[in-house]
Formats: sequence, C-alpha cells, structure tokens
Amino acid sequence: MAAQINPSILSADFARLADEAKAVEGADYLHVDVMDNHFVPNLTLGTPVVESLARATDIPLDCHLMIEDPDRWAPQYVEAGASSVTFHVEAAHAPIRLAREIRAKGARAAMALKPATPIESYEDMLPELDMLLIMTVEPGFGGQAFLDITLPKIRRTRELIARHGLQMWLQVDGGVSAETIERCAEAGADVFVAGSAVYGAKDPAEAVRALRAQADRAIADSPWACGH
Repeated sequence: MAAQINPSILSADFARLADEAKAVEGADYLHVDVMDNHFVPNLTLGTPVVESLARATDIPLDCHLMIEDPDRWAPQYVEAGASSVTFHVEAAHAPIRLAREIRAKGARAAMALKPATPIESYEDMLPELDMLLIMTVEPGFGGQAFLDITLPKIRRTRELIARHGLQMWLQVDGGVSAETIERCAEAGADVFVAGSAVYGAKDPAEAVRALRAQADRAIADSPWACGH
C-alpha cells in the first residue's frame, strides 16, 4: 500500500500555475480545488483553468469540487482533462448516478465528506467509488489547522473498505503536514493532499518526497495495512 502525495494548487501562485506544476514533478496527482462561493465561502477557478493545466503538465489532475449542483458540473471537469473528480455528498442530489457518470466518462470517481458528515450512512455505495475523501478541516480555505477529531472517522472508513474487500483509495485533505501525515496514515489514509506543506517549502519537489517517505513508513507499521 504505497502512499500518494497530491500537492494542492490552492497554496500555489495562481499567476504561475504552469511553473508551480513543474515545481512538484514526481507528485502522484495535482489537487485542484474548485470553489463556487456558494457551497463554501471562497471562489477559486473553473473548467478553463483545468483545461490549461491539463495541457501544461503531465501530472494527472485530481479535481475536488466544493460546489453546489455537482451533478450538473462534475462531468464537465472530466471533459476538461481531470483524471479524478471528487464531489461532496452534501451537495450531490444523486451521488450514485453521478459517480457512475464520472466513471463512464473515463475518470476516477471520488466522494468527499465534511468533518461532521458520518461515513456509515454511505457504506452501501462504497463499491461505486474509486476514492473517498475525508476532509480534515472545514472545506473552503487553505492553511487551516488539522482536526484531530477526524481520525476516528478515518479509522472507521478504512474498516468499512476492508470489510467490503474494496481496493479504493482513502484520501485526506486539510492541515496535512510533516506533523500530521503519520497520524493520518496510521489511521488508514493512503492519499494525502498537502498545500502549504509543499508550496510553502523551499523545495516543493523535495517536500513531496519527504512527505511520501513519512507516510510510507507509517502505513508499513500500521495494523490496517497488514496482510495487504
């Protein structure tokens, strides 16, 4: 179970996105936060920027849609070049249908849960997903402090994934850094979104490698990874 590091361009220089993508060569995915100033109190970017990024980098794009009505908009992000599209279950009207449509268009389908949203209500739809995202801060702004209260939910989610014999990824997003990544990995996460911890470093590519090494060690020593 190898760890994946997805640098978040929310912490990058928006005036130099092509260069910022090159600065994290070696990353597994480039995490693109899409916010509409309705579902969350922030406004970032949309499909034109995703199309430009897809042309500017060979790193696959992981689009995290923090928007209202993802049922309408999410498929357009696949068409714009995203390799993985994450919608929030709190905003989706028909999450199973949406996950199937994202997959049918050729991208990985992922679903995100806010810190207070329980995973247990969505156990039956886990087979419809390629990845589940547990938010470890309230969505909307970068640079927030990691919420330790989300660790038990990460553990419960990993247990549900194992119970159903699924190979899906478990991603965490929010406050992921050298100080928190090992706790997340021990709890069951294997995909890590890191913003300021990467783009705030002197050498972003080295920060990616260091975070991945930390996470790999923690996963290797974790009870949930035994037998995989």
